[in-house]
Amino acid sequence: MPPVQAPPSQQLPAVQKLRVRFAKRGRLRFTSHRDFQRAFERAVRRAELPVAFSHGFSPHPKISYAGAAPTGAASEAEYLEISLTHERDAEQVRAALDEALPPGLDVLEVVVAGPGALAERLEASEWQIALPGADPEAAATAVRTFLERDEILVERMTKRGLRSFDCRAAVLRLTVASEPGPVAACAILQVVLRHGTPAVRPDDVLAGVLEVATLPVTGPALLTRLAQGPLTTDTGTVEDPLARDRDANQATATGQAGPRQTHTAEGDAAAPSVP
Repeated sequence: MPPVQAPPSQQLPAVQKLRVRFAKRGRLRFTSHRDFQRAFERAVRRAELPVAFSHGFSPHPKISYAGAAPTGAASEAEYLEISLTHERDAEQVRAALDEALPPGLDVLEVVVAGPGALAERLEASEWQIALPGADPEAAATAVRTFLERDEILVERMTKRGLRSFDCRAAVLRLTVASEPGPVAACAILQVVLRHGTPAVRPDDVLAGVLEVATLPVTGPALLTRLAQGPLTTDTGTVEDPLARDRDANQATATGQAGPRQTHTAEGDAAAPSVP
């Protein structure tokens, strides 16, 4: 019996890399990272995108995921990269993928990848933590107590067992928001977390707050990632990781690709890596 031939797209080189920002909303926040991978690969097939495949005995589509949110957390800033064997219009790809995915897994933006590695730009995340039934004034007192500490140890069950680590050092900014929350009668915490090892999650920060202060809540916390990207340390601001790609694409369109691409590549090389 002759060997099974791989699909033509698996035998062609990648000629275009696209970067995708997508959201996990509503009940789909309980989708695990592995579940999303399967859903996205099905969406790629439904959208009939010419995805490139790796070589070897078991080829797999060239799709890479960066900085995935934990299961149960909503997010407005999830990112992935996909390599194609034929060039496609970024907006048409966005529309096709968004239509192929279920509501709640929403493709927000697709851009042609510029120079540099996307993962190196994801230095920090901004999170919203909604605490049903918590009093905002009590939350503000708890936040002040948390920020006064130099170290706060919390525990989390990991694949390697129960692990204890400091959740305070990764917190760059922690405030009580004044705007209405996603549920009635709740306190809203906004926190900016630096990415590192071990990775500190927003639920770790909440555990740290509850460790140092009494803060009654009437239901599970609702976690939402608002942004993920480069960090401006002075202000604790999380910037847009796709801004450089848009600049590179605009420079190419206006005939200024040479100088702008060189400048962008140098900026990427200088950025610290994120584990």
